Amino acid sequence: MKYHIVTYGCQMNLHESEKIAGILRASGYDEEAPLEEADIIVFNTCCIRENAENHAFGNIGALKKLKKSRRGLIVAVGGCMAQEAGKAQLLKEKFPFVDIIFGTHNLSELPDLLARKKNERRVVSLYDARRGAEDGIQAYRTGYPNAWVNITYGCNNFCSYCIVPYVRGREVSRRADDILREVSALAAQGYHEITLLGQNVNSYRDGEVDFPALLDRVASVEGNFRLRFMTSHPKDFSERLVEVVQKHPNICNLVHLPAQSGSDRILSLMNRRYTREQYLQKVAMLRTAIPDAEITTDLIVGFPTETEEEFLQTLSLVREADFSSAFMFVYSPRTGTKAAEMQGRIPEEVAKDRLTRLIACVNENTRKKSERYVGRTAEVLCEDYDAKKGLYFGREPLGRMGYFRSETNCVGQFVRLKVTDARGISLYGELE
Repeated sequence: MKYHIVTYGCQMNLHESEKIAGILRASGYDEEAPLEEADIIVFNTCCIRENAENHAFGNIGALKKLKKSRRGLIVAVGGCMAQEAGKAQLLKEKFPFVDIIFGTHNLSELPDLLARKKNERRVVSLYDARRGAEDGIQAYRTGYPNAWVNITYGCNNFCSYCIVPYVRGREVSRRADDILREVSALAAQGYHEITLLGQNVNSYRDGEVDFPALLDRVASVEGNFRLRFMTSHPKDFSERLVEVVQKHPNICNLVHLPAQSGSDRILSLMNRRYTREQYLQKVAMLRTAIPDAEITTDLIVGFPTETEEEFLQTLSLVREADFSSAFMFVYSPRTGTKAAEMQGRIPEEVAKDRLTRLIACVNENTRKKSERYVGRTAEVLCEDYDAKKGLYFGREPLGRMGYFRSETNCVGQFVRLKVTDARGISLYGELE
């Protein structure tokens, strides 16, 4: 039997889709196939932003004809959107052809849901997070030579714009020993880049083991691999963590540190629990200890009541913090969050204009940083081959994608790339 998984959202969702694939394969679905040929289609949804939710609704609705023509086809919807208050009922009403609806912490129950589907018209299962609920799942990894490892689930921060705590639950840390065993196995299997994942990795704790201690242990695992982690909340970004990054050469000197805004008033409304000055102090602390460190970030424009002056403070933060790149968004109201109830909604045309200017500002930073690579040599971990471009590609430690030609297949290998050209965040060059 064949399966097809449609994934929305971030790296955490991509890794959860690997877990879903592992479950399906253990349940007899032994081949990934195009959507039109699959016996089961699973939507792993995201509701962090309205666009992702609307996209998912559109793609689910488009399956109506296929479902009608393919007797026995199972359509399942899981992920954040399914767990969001009221959305499971909406899915049932809007798409009566959907067979299975499961929440963000139900992955381990998917085999049982498939079995129940044989006797029930529709199966719905939603429940709260439980420690270790996903630890027994064997992911079917598709990102070689990269691998992702969850260290926490959920979030305790309750930023006023964010729905994550409501759909993924309160923060739960995995046991350190389980994480170390997983990383050791991945290193032994030849994975050369491992990323530790959590909504806020900095607040990880298992007994006496906090995140700096865990990172120190993971970086010490035997093997030839780079180590990354995301996402770090600025309020918890500590000097001890920087010391661990500085200590281990296999930890990439690239930190994702979401700022969200450059205005203290907006940061307070967002419930971010740090000021612009405090954020910049964390940036300075990192770069004092590791001068070549790079920082990527998340930025939101058009938050309720944001003034033009406050938006300009975000632009100035981009220049002062000297971000390598950024994920940038127009504020998207999420029902159930405090920000959704705030007055002073910014007109769409104003918010879009601010986003355009912000993108231009960040891109200028990115371009200048990339141009510094020209004439230098970068170590690239080759990830794949782009048939359209006729080029292999992979990332260097600070996150830029390098493209190059090779007479031999070098996927999974570290190569030395002499950079001859830079375009945006991409580097082009020749193998040394």
